[in-house]
Amino acid sequence: MAKPFSVRHQRGFTSIALFCFFLLYLPIATLVVYAFNAGTTVGTWEGFSLRWFAAAAANERIIDATLRSLTIAPIAAVIATAAATMAALATTRTAPYPGLTFKYAFINQPLMVPEIVTAVALLVVFSQIKVWTGYSGLGYLIAAHTAFCIPFAYLPIRARLETMDLTLERAAADLYARPWMVFRRVTFPLLWPAILAGFMLAFVVSLDDVVITEFVKSAGQDTLPTYMLGQLRRTVTPEMNAISTIFLGLSIAIVTLFFVISRKKD
Repeated sequence: MAKPFSVRHQRGFTSIALFCFFLLYLPIATLVVYAFNAGTTVGTWEGFSLRWFAAAAANERIIDATLRSLTIAPIAAVIATAAATMAALATTRTAPYPGLTFKYAFINQPLMVPEIVTAVALLVVFSQIKVWTGYSGLGYLIAAHTAFCIPFAYLPIRARLETMDLTLERAAADLYARPWMVFRRVTFPLLWPAILAGFMLAFVVSLDDVVITEFVKSAGQDTLPTYMLGQLRRTVTPEMNAISTIFLGLSIAIVTLFFVISRKKD
């Protein structure tokens, strides 16, 4: 009897995998190391120092951009996750019908269309709304981030719903539980890890976005990624490395938190 195929057992797989991981993480490791550089140049090591972390912490523009990012990302992630959950329920808890595939494609449209196209489209639409209403606040950034974060939250939630056993939901319905009660007492507790995963993914994507934010934002509405992009156009200092290292640490903390919560839930 032939053994099942496994790419892990192919000759050279381990070496190639390690080499790929080395190429992937070497630039990140270099960035983190040079964030502690005492010198003013990015590529020359002049000793260990925390001066650039202190400089970033004392920079009012960085603090302002960080607070704006941490305001937009959670709001956009919550709205996107709620919308994605409802969309996933509507597209999985139903019998197949003509047009269902189109709905899948429509929900995932931001993943298929180049981000620059979405950014230009949002710029045109929001420019008209600004003219009509005179409003130029953060609502546009929140709406834009919510729109392109929905498919990132939708995919893990839908995948979880498709693999869930319907026995408990049907049993609850047989016991005369209303649909909302079935969702609250049965579906939601089983779906919670996927909802959390979708939220985390949407939050990180929103926090990291540059292209759409650059097109949609008004004057004085820099997020941390767009601020960093603007600084890199002028001059590159280890301060940018320090900010990137903090960003990396935040991402690792979010992933670790999700892993711990998921294990406890299991």
